[in-house]
Amino acid sequence: MTETPFVIAGRTFQSRLIVGTGKYSSHAVMAQAHAASGADMVTVAVRRVNISDRSKESLLDYIDTERMFILPNTAGCYTAEDAIRTARLGREAGLSNWVKLEVIGDERTLFPDNEALIEATRVLVKEGFVVLPYTNDDPVACRKLEEAGAAAVMPLGAPIGSGLGIQNANNIRIIREFSRVPVIVDAGVGTASDAALAMELGADGVLMNTAIAGAEHPVAMAEAMKHAVLAGRLAYLAGRIPRKMYATASSPIEGVIGT
Repeated sequence: MTETPFVIAGRTFQSRLIVGTGKYSSHAVMAQAHAASGADMVTVAVRRVNISDRSKESLLDYIDTERMFILPNTAGCYTAEDAIRTARLGREAGLSNWVKLEVIGDERTLFPDNEALIEATRVLVKEGFVVLPYTNDDPVACRKLEEAGAAAVMPLGAPIGSGLGIQNANNIRIIREFSRVPVIVDAGVGTASDAALAMELGADGVLMNTAIAGAEHPVAMAEAMKHAVLAGRLAYLAGRIPRKMYATASSPIEGVIGT
């Protein structure tokens, strides 16, 4: 059993848990939850960062940037053009040339627009961005995003903020089996068991925000998620027993003296 480093685009991360910055009751609680999570990558919506006047208080003031890598995202974009423009704005403001690319296709479900996502990925990769696209749990879409140059693929486990957990476990398995880039389950995690399952299915990492920020005790949930991701990864590497229709005695009597 050999663990491999969590590497995206040549950069190694110590934690396979990626956290967000939205929906916290305060910036102070967010900072405490980040510390408890052990994560060393945090995603930030470009539109939520004050990049026009750095003299004023900013969300970034509450992120330990010496420990945590900033992953800008294009949350709130509904067209490829808008997402591309937002990614460029984040880079020009000095945030990063990395981007969690989001192009939403439906306002109610917040499901991604895969066609626009692939288009935006191609453009941004050509411009030197490290693109991590948030997509549906569709193996074909993930393959096309990889072919477009994505540094990782980020299939949803369930709709954003739903807390439903992994809805299509087999799709995640298939995506992992055929992907040559890291697979990060993004969206839908509700509690620690969901994060553990994502890792047991072979995901290289899990990104979450609402599950932590919306918990009754966000800091405690952040710590729970840290352990869940570690446990799920270890279980995946260990290799679970096969599922069987009937019972198998844990203490077989064959070969025991007197039988």
